[in-house]
Amino acid sequence: MITKSARITGPVPYKAADGHAHHIPLGPCLIERLDDRLIDIIWGRDGQRSAALPLEDVESAEQQGNLVLLD
Repeated sequence: MITKSARITGPVPYKAADGHAHHIPLGPCLIERLDDRLIDIIWGRDGQRSAALPLEDVESAEQQGNLVLLD
């Protein structure tokens, strides 16, 4: 699995386990591809939070400038 460094610079929504919509906090994160359709975004001081997003949502966030890949 390849892990890439990224930064959240604008709203990137995800659904929490409780079903409510939230936004990934602004700041550094890690990106890992889980399979052909899902990307895991990991954030928090110790990487304690994550959300699996569809590839299309991640690509959209990147095109809008809300997710910037750093490497």
